[in-house]
Amino acid sequence: MDKSYFEVIRPGINTTFQDLGRKNLYHIGIPFSGAMDNRNFILANAIAGNKENTPIIEFAYQGPLLKFKGEKINFNITGNVSFNLIKKDDQIEGNCYENYTLEDGDQLDILSTNKSVYGYLAISGNFKVQIQWGSCSTNTKANVGANDGKKIEKNQVIKILDTHSHNSKRKLEYLNSKIESIRVIRGTNFNYFSENGKKNFFNEEFTVTKLTDRMGMRLEGTKIENIVDTNIKSEGIVKGVIQVPTDGNPIVMLSDHGTIGGYPKIGVVISSDYDKLVQLPPGSKIKFKEIELSDAELLFKLYQMETKNIIAKIK
Repeated sequence: MDKSYFEVIRPGINTTFQDLGRKNLYHIGIPFSGAMDNRNFILANAIAGNKENTPIIEFAYQGPLLKFKGEKINFNITGNVSFNLIKKDDQIEGNCYENYTLEDGDQLDILSTNKSVYGYLAISGNFKVQIQWGSCSTNTKANVGANDGKKIEKNQVIKILDTHSHNSKRKLEYLNSKIESIRVIRGTNFNYFSENGKKNFFNEEFTVTKLTDRMGMRLEGTKIENIVDTNIKSEGIVKGVIQVPTDGNPIVMLSDHGTIGGYPKIGVVISSDYDKLVQLPPGSKIKFKEIELSDAELLFKLYQMETKNIIAKIK
């Protein structure tokens, strides 16, 4: 057994290994997958002192309870998360975006996300995970990626390799912001929908339902009227595409989406708004706002620049 490792006492909900995903495999039916919230993934590795694409643990709603065995390491958690560090004679209430030290026998109890969905656990080192097609990202629908394509399970041992000793005091003052509307560009089947249907899509509120996971987000609200055909010949789709099936309720394709689909596509969520979209828990309200492709490209460049500026503020 490796010198340092975690024992999984409680696996949490949908706890998996993720990185930035795998590229250029759509032609064989494999989506990008990867961390749902890219910025919080990148910040976790930056605070830990890791390379940007180092595999880390993603969890949804409730995280794992882990017991650490081995040599001292640092860890941090990003997102909007409540967690405790349990030592022999003390229990420390943790703050997100701040490094803490784990020693032999310590426990890390990741209690819950707060009015959000995903959180991230990074350590000062590497988890021992298998890489498949250039990525560790776990797609549990297809059993692809680290951990044999499965969620982390109770009593599992998570081995740790290549630890390093970056400053355990590294931290970042960061607040996860929200936006009033999720911005989209028109989809390839935009003209399948009536003028009233388009108006409803851009002016009415939709509710995130419980039928939401890493594969897709189902919404409920005013029905989007289709005047051409509610089914089309299956064709390629990408992350962020908004399909409208026969019932008129939109479905947003997320990181583990199928790579083809036969429902008309009314829009696509822009990349710079994707992180905020996936953090909306069931019951949240969404409004969509149309922008042009050129604006979406500019906003993505600004998003990347902002992420670099945030990393530069880590102390």
